[in-house]
Amino acid sequence: MSEIVGFVGMSHSPFATLLPPTGPDDPGAPFLADAARVRDAVARLAPDAVVVVGPDHFHGNFYDVMPPFVLGVETAVGFGDFGSTSGPLPLAGELAWSVYDGLTDAGFDLALSYALTVDHGIVQSYEMATGGTTVPLVPLVVNTAAPPLPSLARCVALGRALGDALQAGPAGRVLLVASGGLSHWLPSNDPRDPSVVGDKRESLIHGRQDAQAFAAAREPKVRAMGGDPEARVNDTWDRWFLERLRAGDLDAITELGHEGLEKEAGTGGHEIRTWLVGLAAVAAPLRWTSYEPVPEWITGMGSGATFEVA
Repeated sequence: MSEIVGFVGMSHSPFATLLPPTGPDDPGAPFLADAARVRDAVARLAPDAVVVVGPDHFHGNFYDVMPPFVLGVETAVGFGDFGSTSGPLPLAGELAWSVYDGLTDAGFDLALSYALTVDHGIVQSYEMATGGTTVPLVPLVVNTAAPPLPSLARCVALGRALGDALQAGPAGRVLLVASGGLSHWLPSNDPRDPSVVGDKRESLIHGRQDAQAFAAAREPKVRAMGGDPEARVNDTWDRWFLERLRAGDLDAITELGHEGLEKEAGTGGHEIRTWLVGLAAVAAPLRWTSYEPVPEWITGMGSGATFEVA
């Protein structure tokens, strides 16, 4: 039987590597300092495996076929975007298949990948939490871009089933990591949106044909977004969300629904689905929370690092 030894929820951002702070008062510095505290706490927990719940940013999944949830079960390869690790990552296959069995028994129809490409949405928080890429990984990708978006309540239900599946899994110490930004407003990635046209729409649907070329064309545009002091965050909502997690009040969050969430937290706020999955799996409120709203550093992603020992 596995033991869930802790939970980490943290933001990811291209600008953690593209615009690293040079001093303790620079944007992003408090967040990275707290991420280091998380890493030290995780080292003390000494997990045997880490389950990372995170999104993909059109590096592994595209709208030729887009699953709401996809589980890596045999190999995982880092795409290497924005300074995250590229190449093969260690995958905890026995644990992954145990998770699959438990979730399917609970009524979840997961997409499976025997060769899953994961981008910074999985890899960056995995690296920050564990201090590298040596702890065996189980990647669970949640679609947070546009339909098929799983409902917030469905994410909580998945998390509870995930917790049960992990506790019934092979012996070992398991850490859960939820990787996703808080409030931030991003350009639409919905192929139905009239503003999504031309090469962008083509790439969202057919980008799998040459994912490296798609990424190479997009990355300069993302870099250009950095350092914008007008980038929007809703720090009031972010703090409300984190307080709900500290209180263990997931119902207040799920009651927002898709439209309520997007109104308060923007299109990028859909990534909090990963936090709901992770926290529901450990079935305990957060012990402590740190938060830094740094829009000029990470284009409007309110950056939170939280840690809880189950």
